[in-house]
Amino acid sequence: MQIIIDQLNYSYGDGAMRQQALKDVSFSIPKGQFLALIGHTGSGKSTLIQHLNGLLKAESGSIYFHGEDISDEDYNRKKLRSKVGLVFQYPEHQLFETDVFRDVCFGPKNLGLDDNKAGLKAFEALHQVGIPEELFYVSPFELSGGQKRRVAIAGVLAMEPEVLILDEPTAGLDPRGREELLTMLKKLHKQKHMTILLVSHSMEDVAKYAERVLVMEKGSVIHDGSPKEVFSKREELKRLGLDVPEITDFMQDLQREGFPVNPQMITVEEARQEILKAFKKGQLC
Repeated sequence: MQIIIDQLNYSYGDGAMRQQALKDVSFSIPKGQFLALIGHTGSGKSTLIQHLNGLLKAESGSIYFHGEDISDEDYNRKKLRSKVGLVFQYPEHQLFETDVFRDVCFGPKNLGLDDNKAGLKAFEALHQVGIPEELFYVSPFELSGGQKRRVAIAGVLAMEPEVLILDEPTAGLDPRGREELLTMLKKLHKQKHMTILLVSHSMEDVAKYAERVLVMEKGSVIHDGSPKEVFSKREELKRLGLDVPEITDFMQDLQREGFPVNPQMITVEEARQEILKAFKKGQLC
């Protein structure tokens, strides 16, 4: 396993103000998996992902990256953060240089690369995320929201991470921008066999792109399975304040009305094929 999380606990505050944010969290992530982390606001998602590259240190429990405990005093956390890259929900938290190219060069230079090698990594990363060259020397703060997100992702990709963690990367984007960004991430996943952990409130995005879904509630992981397995628990997810993909709602309602369809369809294409199959058998008239 690439990452192992074992009995992780973490709290904010002290005394009467102490609030436990993570409670005995345990799971593992194999290399090359595309997984999604979902949960209501305050469920512990952002706290958890900040532990995975050492930004937060657990009160108890362990995180192992390639078999090494990242909490060991002599562990190289600087190297860890180049291998486990985190893209925050708000790209402004990661952008600070005078122009886009300098911003993306910062990570490779911080790893000790010279200007030429850092520049090459930045150039490649910016092309990977679809930033045109005419924007390379523009202030990152003059870009659109979607472009800022792409630059923030490029800044992480330039360090050639093995794991890419993204906190709500499509928040605020229009449908086209969301589709372009997620398609780009899927391409990275396939071409580079990169492990991707996506935190998202969009169940449609999770259903379409993730291979595995973790559900968090009150600091604990309460479900871990394929998208079909997780979204089959519609009533429980809604009790937790979460949705299921609209097409899953539709298919489950069809079955409830007596139509012989599989209610576990989670994408429009799957549902289309299922409904066509029922029509051909004369079961939907």
